[in-house]
Amino acid sequence: MSSGRGLADTHSENERYRLLVDAITDYAIYMLDPDGIITNWNAGAQRFKGYTADEIIGQHFSRFYTEEDRRDGLPEFALETARTEGKFEREGWRVRKGGERFWAHVVIDPIWGPDGKLIGFAKITRDLTERKKATEVLRQSEEQFRILVQSVTDYAIYQLDAEGHVASWNAGAERIKGYAPEEIIGSHFSRFYTAEDRAAGEPARALETARRDGRFAAEGWRVRKDGSRFRASVVIDAIYDDIGKLIGFAKITRDVTEREEAQRQLDIAREALFQSQKMEAIGQLTGGVAHDFNNLLMAILSSLALLDKRLAGDAGAQRLIANARQGAERGAALTQRMLAFARRQELNPEPVDVPALVGGMRDLLQRTLGPSHPIRLQFPLSLPPVLADSNQLEMALLNLAVNARDAMPGGGEIAITADEAVVDQPRSDGLAAGRYVVLSVIDQGSGMDPDTLARATEPFFTTKGVGKGTGLGLSMIEGLAVQMQGALVLRSVLQKGTTAELWLPVTEVRKRDDSEPNPMTAAAPGQQRPLRIVVVDDDSLVLMNTVALLEDLGHEAIEVESAQQALARFADDPAIDLLITDQAMPGMTGVELIREARALIPDLAVILATGYGEIPEEAPPNIVKLNKPFGQGQLATAIGEVERNWAEGRADSPAAFAREPFDAR
Repeated sequence: MSSGRGLADTHSENERYRLLVDAITDYAIYMLDPDGIITNWNAGAQRFKGYTADEIIGQHFSRFYTEEDRRDGLPEFALETARTEGKFEREGWRVRKGGERFWAHVVIDPIWGPDGKLIGFAKITRDLTERKKATEVLRQSEEQFRILVQSVTDYAIYQLDAEGHVASWNAGAERIKGYAPEEIIGSHFSRFYTAEDRAAGEPARALETARRDGRFAAEGWRVRKDGSRFRASVVIDAIYDDIGKLIGFAKITRDVTEREEAQRQLDIAREALFQSQKMEAIGQLTGGVAHDFNNLLMAILSSLALLDKRLAGDAGAQRLIANARQGAERGAALTQRMLAFARRQELNPEPVDVPALVGGMRDLLQRTLGPSHPIRLQFPLSLPPVLADSNQLEMALLNLAVNARDAMPGGGEIAITADEAVVDQPRSDGLAAGRYVVLSVIDQGSGMDPDTLARATEPFFTTKGVGKGTGLGLSMIEGLAVQMQGALVLRSVLQKGTTAELWLPVTEVRKRDDSEPNPMTAAAPGQQRPLRIVVVDDDSLVLMNTVALLEDLGHEAIEVESAQQALARFADDPAIDLLITDQAMPGMTGVELIREARALIPDLAVILATGYGEIPEEAPPNIVKLNKPFGQGQLATAIGEVERNWAEGRADSPAAFAREPFDAR
């Protein structure tokens, strides 16, 4: 009875196991005999292999393998492995009833009897097709990402291990840094840093920041394989595994050297534009002040000239007048410097032989500088002529030499050199493309720091003591150089010295023979006919003194305070021989007045009195220019120029030439 219950219990337990196995649908669980013949079949096997128990029991399990695997003997190998090693486990392709393949995870265990004899195999198969597909999609994605990373050439994208050793290397890294993968993988990334940054611990700080904050970003100098430096934008991101353990870093480097250089050039251009606008504004202000100052000096000098005639016998008064005239003339020289800075002075450009000009004034320079500052001249055997105003160039050179002397109070050699240079493209300092002669004045003196150098050409800026300089020297020279289509370039290092370079444009024109007569510079005639002259100026002091000078010369002068009044006078009284007009006037400029006046009197002769350098381009022809401030002698010379124009047929002669000659007083 007891034995019967035991058998019943065993049967019941076996039934429970059978029911359990049959209830499993996610796994194919079945048995094979020692030869691989299927002996039972569960619901899970039927679900994803497609066979019913009646169709498959008694068949060899090799039918689930692909034809290639059967040909390679894989079913036999699986059973042999399970028998000899106690287990066979593998993933691979299997075949359903309908011929469709699926990816299976297979485990085969041997089943041994109590006597140790093999009685078969337990085989468990799991359908992992979906996981396989997901894995394949992930693999393809990772492969595409790898190809993508490898294809990027504008960025160095690579991985570091947790200690900072290079673990991967893309084509961009090879292009930017110069190393092939086999040369760099395994090396520490700190080799890309400069020696200074390595000494300062920058590589370790970068990794620590990425480890602590998750990310490090910065720009700095890095080193290529060949030792050259480049500007790099660097990002380092920490990489963690699924449990939060740091496994390395992702590092992206971009070469921004060109961007940095472009930004630097842009900053230089912006600074040049700012300086240009600032200097232009100061120049306009300075030019306007100089113009007004010229008018004041004009009134003073002309009044002094007339007063000198009236007090010819008073020695005390003559001394006072001479002192006053000297002061006014110094003021006039200052206004010329201001106009030079404002680029509004009158220039007489001509071909100049630079070595000959410097050699001709060497004695003057040496006497001015003194024996403790010897001059060394250095010129090539031949230099092309430059287009410049020789007088202004001499003044500029003397000014630069004096500056060099003042920079070496203890004495020292001053070198004056010249050489030819070619500018291929327009420069930011305003130099156009072309050939230039570079005239340099070089000292070994105190030099200038960058801030002082940047302000050196600003008007009224000086490092000399009170009363030792106006601060207009370099600004005047710069204005002169620009007006001559050149440039002033200053190079200086503190306590090393300064080099001042005058860039002057080369000209192919040769200098006119001095023996040829120049009608424009011929002496004014000693006699002048009395003329009816309309004088126009908005400054009452200048107007009054100009009229007084003309009357003293024997002319009839009609003073008019505005262009509109002058036109009304011409309309009423066309018997006018000469118009003397200021250029800068409110309402209507001198050039505009001349054009309107000649519409009323076509043969009207004109003298344009101005403190600015050039006659405006839009001015009508046949105009004699008179620079302010002028004295009676310059005024008489200008009128003489008008008379020569009449005599040589460049202008119609007025009715005044029918009168008797008049001796100018």
